[in-house]
Amino acid sequence: MGVRQIFDHVILGGQVIDPATGRNGQYDIGIADGRIEAIEKDLSTAVARASFNAVDRVVIPGMIDTHAHVYEHVTGKFGLNPEWVGIKSGVTTVVDQGGPSCMTLGGFRSYIYNASRTRTLCFISAYLVGGIEGHLYPDLYGPTGVNAQHTIRVARENLDIVKGIKAHAEIGGQSRWGLEVIKIGKHISREVGLPLYIHLGQLWPTRESAPIPDAEELIENLLPIMEAGDILAHPFTRHPGGFVNDNSDIHPILLEAVSQKGIRVDVGHGSHFSFDVARRVLEAGVLPFTLGADMHGYNVNVPGAQEDDARQSNPFLGVAPFNLTIAMSELLHLGVPLVDVIAMVTANAAVILRMEDELGSIQVGREADISILKIETGRFKLSDNSGSEEICERLVSPFCCFRAGELINTDSPFVPTKIVA
Repeated sequence: MGVRQIFDHVILGGQVIDPATGRNGQYDIGIADGRIEAIEKDLSTAVARASFNAVDRVVIPGMIDTHAHVYEHVTGKFGLNPEWVGIKSGVTTVVDQGGPSCMTLGGFRSYIYNASRTRTLCFISAYLVGGIEGHLYPDLYGPTGVNAQHTIRVARENLDIVKGIKAHAEIGGQSRWGLEVIKIGKHISREVGLPLYIHLGQLWPTRESAPIPDAEELIENLLPIMEAGDILAHPFTRHPGGFVNDNSDIHPILLEAVSQKGIRVDVGHGSHFSFDVARRVLEAGVLPFTLGADMHGYNVNVPGAQEDDARQSNPFLGVAPFNLTIAMSELLHLGVPLVDVIAMVTANAAVILRMEDELGSIQVGREADISILKIETGRFKLSDNSGSEEICERLVSPFCCFRAGELINTDSPFVPTKIVA
């Protein structure tokens, strides 16, 4: 007679949705030594040190936020506490987009990656200064602020945490130096063998005395540089230079790039998000592959932070409350099926990280990274930073998560209070 399995935790009675395996139904999950040891229809009689009642909850693979800013203190007001963005918000993995550079990645490893219970990965910045409040210092982000050789070397030496390259394609930079930085970024991407992640939507003011660049021309020149697997961010942006042109139409070349060239799209929600633009882009047939929240110190309320002119004048200042699960609720409201929304923050996110053998799925033998959601029905108010308000009928919120088998309560100050309509 075999020895009976003793679990550290069993999760009982939840609706498990795992797009990677196609599993969708009520299952129990057994966890031991930080790993998933059983997925069964009934583990209610199993021997366990603790049990978790997940009845009326949705159990999904540990959520992955593909657009975070968590290089706290180093990136000024942008960098948030990684645990507040991560496990304390029900998110087990966060990807810092462009915070660390070849000069500062060592600090990111020591003070963020090694010090956090949240798994903290990054897309290394193509720029030497990384994400040090670059909107204030546009001249640091031109071709002379890039060292491809050093960035390639540092990225190759840190492939366990570096999962891509981050750069910006926007009309402010275009007015100063064209797309030279993007070309260098793509060279870095090819040499390292990782995807290039491109910010779309104006970030910097255009150069004084220079003509305002044509956003459509920028996009037409950008896309030939990109390759299959590269990522365009902010499809739903309300800022100039995004997926929607001045006539409120989707750029045809963008539709072609996404549908035929294999370019992927990350929501990169932030304060960019517009319900109106999102509807137009979704109706045109562009479904984002991943859903990054893009929370930073200018678009969420940070406890203890002081209001000042620098914050108020930031181009990405946001007042509409949001986090990753609010962004999920918005996509549900806009008609995206729940399983597709969950795939964006689990299986698909693991694919762009090239970690689908480790993350993004609930499977026996894998590390026990699991997010447990509460999905309420009713009438709830959502808003964007264009001033639009909408009433949704389903609201997703984090209930708790397991990170490497450890139960974590979701008590982050970044989880918005629901607003009942």
